[in-house]
Amino acid sequence: MISAPSGGGKTSLIKSLLEKDKRVSLSVSYTTRAPRPGEINGAHYYFVDQHIFSELIARDALLEHADVFGNRYGTSRDQVEEKLAAGKDVLLDIDWQGARQTRESFPSCCTIFIVPPSMAVLLERLTSRGQDTGQVIAQRMNKARAEISHWSEFDYLIINDDFDEALKDLQSIVRHGKLNRPGSRKLYNNLLAELLENR
Repeated sequence: MISAPSGGGKTSLIKSLLEKDKRVSLSVSYTTRAPRPGEINGAHYYFVDQHIFSELIARDALLEHADVFGNRYGTSRDQVEEKLAAGKDVLLDIDWQGARQTRESFPSCCTIFIVPPSMAVLLERLTSRGQDTGQVIAQRMNKARAEISHWSEFDYLIINDDFDEALKDLQSIVRHGKLNRPGSRKLYNNLLAELLENR
């Protein structure tokens, strides 16, 4: 799971990771917010109304869900379980609330929190996007401070100062997580036992 305050660079890092590692699959979340320019239903998010989102919650179809800036976001339980059953590494792009909920179902999951190098850099990133009003940016900055206060709940922390270095850190963490999964450990233990047996 990867979390970050708005403007932390999470989306760009995830996109680059997916381009470089085809074994990683991104879980597509549900949201009640309207699509932004260029966003495609089913690829970036599943865009649904409040009624459908409430039905998903009632059916326990969501692994996690949260309200963010007046919109609701949630992860499909079936989608994640199907990908895991197929042997894929599943990446969740969620906030700290979602990460906390997901850990209840998957205690062994790997959690990563991405932060900007400073609040000044974060403000510059939010402003340069040109997507939000000054009032919305101020709200995002306040929310970012609250989100960052939860950093200690995560397994790993990446400071996104230099994008290439942050991406290397992310790739290393994902690889480390794969090597330490129970199935992987069994595979490596068997291989090592065979190698030592044939000395």
